[in-house]
Amino acid sequence: MSGKRTRSFRIAVQHRDREELLRDRERALFHSMVAKIAHHFLADDRDRKYYADRYTCCPPPLFVLLVTLVELGFFTYYTVSTGIVTTTGPVPIDSPFIYRPDKREQVWRFFFYMLLHAGWIHLLFNLLVQVCVGLPLEMVHGSLRIGTVYMAGVLAGSLGTSVFDTDVYLVGASGGVYALLAAHLANVLLNYNQMEFGLLRLGCILFIASADVGLAIYNRYAVEQQGPPVSYVAHLTGALAGLTIGLLVLKNFEQKLHEQVLWWVALGVYAACTLFAVLFNIFNY
Repeated sequence: MSGKRTRSFRIAVQHRDREELLRDRERALFHSMVAKIAHHFLADDRDRKYYADRYTCCPPPLFVLLVTLVELGFFTYYTVSTGIVTTTGPVPIDSPFIYRPDKREQVWRFFFYMLLHAGWIHLLFNLLVQVCVGLPLEMVHGSLRIGTVYMAGVLAGSLGTSVFDTDVYLVGASGGVYALLAAHLANVLLNYNQMEFGLLRLGCILFIASADVGLAIYNRYAVEQQGPPVSYVAHLTGALAGLTIGLLVLKNFEQKLHEQVLWWVALGVYAACTLFAVLFNIFNY
């Protein structure tokens, strides 16, 4: 009996040791990932250490993942419904979510157009940027702050389109995506000399964004449209929202005096642009 107990005890101890070793490896991998995110998305060494020491993934970064899954689900639904998928379609022009200039009184369209996409290239680019840029930003700044930046970009995209490109329809999450890109770009631009490969990263972001905007403009003016034209203005106005709202709501671990001035300037710019666009839509419907 004692021998059986001894064997059972040894097996239990070995099982406990394996579980502890596995947990130690998981913790080490998690802390390594958090440290890399802090290194790439924060400029100051003290901020990086502060974040890496305190991040616990509680609450988890769910906003970007949920938005990504919903957008993918909507694209799949409309693809199956129409039976076609191309680089520029399908564009569900009869959807109750698409932004249409003749249905501006349906206010929800100014937000929910982000759930639809014009083709798999449009969808793929937005989803990749959301996951690769938005998810780490959400881990650093939290779901509420990143959700605010994202939705501010979505709203700026539809309001900007309603003012500057008044005859087109609007689909896609590009307003929100470019808000995230612009918020990150502003951080890199202001702190590129403190970041590893700062100039290279700045150049890569500008190149990717420019290529996507260029493709959108090409599709708008050079490609024969099968239906109503789709706007590219949301890219630009979404980026403007990211630059301004990003300064307002993203965490600043050690705010300096000139950054407080920038905070008020950003608030004024976003509020003035939004108010102008809202009044434009009210009095020009």
